Amino acid sequence: MNTASVKRLTTARIPTVDGTFSLMLYENDIDDEDHLAVVYGEVEDAEDVLVRIHSECFTGDVLGSLRCDCGEQLNTSMRMIAEAGQGVILYLRQEGRGIGLHDKLKAYNLQDEGYDTVEANLMLGHEPDERDYTVGALMIQDLGIQSARLITNNPAKIESLREYGVTVSERVPIEPHLNRHNSSYLETKVERMRHMLRIDTAPTGGDGYANPHSADLQSLAQRAQHYADTQSQAFVTLSYAQSLDGSIADASCSPTRISDASSMELTHELRSIHDGILVGIGTLISDDPRLTVRHVSGTNPRPIVLDTTLRCPPDASIFDNKNTSPLIYTSSTNQEQIEVLEAAGATVRQVPEGPGGVSIPAVRRDAYAQGINSIMVEGGACVIRHMIMQQQVQKLVVTLAPMYLAGLNPLDGCATADNPEAPALRTMQFTNVMYQWAGEDIVLFADPTWPNA
Repeated sequence: MNTASVKRLTTARIPTVDGTFSLMLYENDIDDEDHLAVVYGEVEDAEDVLVRIHSECFTGDVLGSLRCDCGEQLNTSMRMIAEAGQGVILYLRQEGRGIGLHDKLKAYNLQDEGYDTVEANLMLGHEPDERDYTVGALMIQDLGIQSARLITNNPAKIESLREYGVTVSERVPIEPHLNRHNSSYLETKVERMRHMLRIDTAPTGGDGYANPHSADLQSLAQRAQHYADTQSQAFVTLSYAQSLDGSIADASCSPTRISDASSMELTHELRSIHDGILVGIGTLISDDPRLTVRHVSGTNPRPIVLDTTLRCPPDASIFDNKNTSPLIYTSSTNQEQIEVLEAAGATVRQVPEGPGGVSIPAVRRDAYAQGINSIMVEGGACVIRHMIMQQQVQKLVVTLAPMYLAGLNPLDGCATADNPEAPALRTMQFTNVMYQWAGEDIVLFADPTWPNA
């Protein structure tokens, strides 16, 4: 009796926005397909390695189709693995749950007629799921992985790997984001295929806010939580929009709409995954922002204001939401003004002064003590400048809009020779750099690092 086997044919280095992976091509004696292992870091003889078994999906992986969650899962898995420092994606040539692209497209047409994804497969003479994970198990064994933390919502994958002798130490869930095109498909996977998903209400209009950004935000939320748990201070995401000339407002510094509708949705999605949202007192007074989540569904973050001298007006819009108490950081001892703001609903916290205002490190430590694990910083210019110059940012999200403003640039003059903080800006580097389109805007995601920090 012949024993099934796989053979690694070649390996190549593949640089990506998430990091540099090794792409390994396998042949096997089970089917006529060449399967792939996308490997990050050292996995041989390692335990609890993040592993994703991903079946090929041309429409989702390549075209970014909103009919499924495949492309989102692939992108999220790559990012999760890169951030973990090691892991593997097994890319198996099993298009359309094993029925091939031709019949998959026929199944799409049947789904457009009202049949669900299982019914469509059955009507075409197929099983609901014809995939086989033997090759995947053999590839895991060839890579020398001792145990796997499997990134999946599908219990059949776990069961199959264990049948082939692979130790699965943990299931790592990967939550999709619903839109009007994929909601029925995902609901069917839960109801008829045992997938372990949380199905929330899908958007009723438009395409919803699904692929491509949500995968990155899910990973960001997980990373922020881990950072807070290990560092005992709040994780900081600095997010702002700028024009092509680096301006965040016009020359008069009046409120300026820079982002288009798509990138504005991204901003509100970012707000929804953070515990707190921070602005400086100048922005609060000039813009009177609500700092709430409105363009997408989600939980409002807690407003945080850096207010060195307690200029915050007690009738500011941040006090309108009675479910959250604004957190105001100050170095002032003006007890009368403190009582006024607390009567309006604020929590006033006194911290030491730092460069340009209150001490940002002290704010991050105290915010963590207040139960805030992640902070999204939105401005204004002084806050952006000090966050960067003091190396207080873990994630940078910058939206670049196709316009010129010739206005306020938060980093003007920061790199001059006589600025003692200039080296922090000149030596700043970035890892995990990724660009995404959002309407007509380009959004940069990056992790800033300072080699000499």
